[in-house]
Amino acid sequence: MADLHYQSGFGNEFATEVLPGALPVGRNSPQRCAYGLYAEQLSGSAFTAPRADNRRSWLYRIRPSSMHRPFVQVDAGGLVSDFDAVAATPNQLRWNPVPLPEQPTDFVQGLLTMAGHGGPQGQSGAAVHLYAANRSMQGRVFYNADGEMLIVPQQGRHRFVTELGIIEAEPHEIVVIPRGVRFRLELPDGPVRGYVCENFGAHFRLPDRGPIGSNGLANARDFLTPVAAYEDVDAPTELLARFQGRLWSAQMDHSPLDVVAWHGNYAPYKYDLRRFNTIGSISYDHPDPSIFLVLHSASDTPGVSAIDFVIFPPRILAMQDTFRPPWFHRNIASEFMGLVHGKYDAKADGFAPGASSLHNSMTGHGPDAATFEKASNADLSKPDIITDTMAFMFETRCVLRPTAQALQLPQLQHDYYRCWQDLKKNFTPETP
Repeated sequence: MADLHYQSGFGNEFATEVLPGALPVGRNSPQRCAYGLYAEQLSGSAFTAPRADNRRSWLYRIRPSSMHRPFVQVDAGGLVSDFDAVAATPNQLRWNPVPLPEQPTDFVQGLLTMAGHGGPQGQSGAAVHLYAANRSMQGRVFYNADGEMLIVPQQGRHRFVTELGIIEAEPHEIVVIPRGVRFRLELPDGPVRGYVCENFGAHFRLPDRGPIGSNGLANARDFLTPVAAYEDVDAPTELLARFQGRLWSAQMDHSPLDVVAWHGNYAPYKYDLRRFNTIGSISYDHPDPSIFLVLHSASDTPGVSAIDFVIFPPRILAMQDTFRPPWFHRNIASEFMGLVHGKYDAKADGFAPGASSLHNSMTGHGPDAATFEKASNADLSKPDIITDTMAFMFETRCVLRPTAQALQLPQLQHDYYRCWQDLKKNFTPETP
């Protein structure tokens, strides 16, 4: 049962301990911690941030996190931080799913940067990565000092063994690992694949509901944070760090996942997308895709997100005299889209689970010719009940600049533009 392994609620102050009395009472850093533990604060925000935005947790661990040998820079593989290497294109881009690796590959080795903007130096922007792995991380632990990671599993069961506890996740769930939290990804059932949004700016948070009211969208109680679980392992361990866009490695003689107790509100969490309460029109037209907003990262402009994480889950479309699929559109924002499961209702084919697409700022896109013809002639007296699907979108207010390696992937669909070329000219000036 979830309540044996998780605590529910988004952004709550949690307190959890494996050994009774490991958490100090009434103070954070006593002169001597119980069980010979070390007290360590993990801060995810400025000390002076307003109380509602302040993120920190106190960890009570077997050894402090400073116990490692010096870092050395190592080959980052498919992780890229330079988003200016090639010119950003206004063309519509779409990729078939990347194949699972043939050689032994863990999560860090399997990361492939597709696009991004900004960077950790300015603490703004985002990067989008794909990943495919066929083995657990063995004798190595990873943390990201540049940004928090929103991970969207698309294939296979995932076990995130983190400093603050264990998170089990499967497709249709998401996992957010805060900046700086150390973890190892294990693969209980074999190969995995998925998507990552690396957020260099403000923490992901639940959006305000505004006129929607007190219910709907994602509910805070459905977000689950792990209870404490620790490793007391004395063995060589490689500590990998993403720092200022590069990958660094340090050697340790023990596991750093040794937190026996912790309390605070800075911790990893997961959310089951199937619990999202979808909002929609029951009269005519349909609202903007912001009604599907799960999490967002605020920008320096009030009311405008730096990053939106939007999903397109199973839902019912009942609008009358309306083109029910997403319409043709151009946005000031840029959209990176993926498909976790099933089919996306705005595409007839060419967009399989594990695939990706990128429509940058003011690039026109929308339903392909087959979808347009079908929706234009559909019987609207009955609702469309969309089942067996889960698509998502990372949307940013800035241009997502594709990486050179993304544009050179054999999975890039060079004929993607053709899906709109069969749209007919239906203009009849004599007939309304």
